[in-house]
Amino acid sequence: MMTLIVGGAGSGKSACAERLIERSGAARRVYLATMEPFGEEARARIARHRAMRANKGFITLECLTGLADVSLPSDSAVLLEDLGNLCANELFSPQGAGEDAAEAILRGVAQVRAQCRDLVIVSNEVFAGGMDYAGDTERYLSVLAYLNRKLAALADRVLEVSGGIAMYCKGEENGCGCWKP
Repeated sequence: MMTLIVGGAGSGKSACAERLIERSGAARRVYLATMEPFGEEARARIARHRAMRANKGFITLECLTGLADVSLPSDSAVLLEDLGNLCANELFSPQGAGEDAAEAILRGVAQVRAQCRDLVIVSNEVFAGGMDYAGDTERYLSVLAYLNRKLAALADRVLEVSGGIAMYCKGEENGCGCWKP
């Protein structure tokens, strides 16, 4: 099963994704970490997310680019955190796919999905604050919006998290255990 979780910064989407993985019943839990630790703020965010996962049985794999190259156990539940970081890395990192970023990410998601039992992808809401961005920012947001649309179409479930409450946009809850209002 593939689930896409979308929400704004600080919405609770990461905690919701972890709950889905915890309740999946999979023998192994894999966290695909995509955040490049640029600066103190990024390092603090990474530390906060690691603390959230402490004692939850996750194996963490760093995956800044090249998602299609990841090898996973077939009995695993995988949390990809997050699509926005992966998109930026593929677009702008020297090791990334550059102009082919969206296609590389979609291939990677297909590869990961084929290898694991459950896949939960966390992504950011885009263009909620308007659409007047310049240069690389607009390009990045456009690619991420495209990926969100494509992955939502492929996903079994799509959730939007706001204020710590998960709202189902596609699929049924099926006892996943995310927040209830």
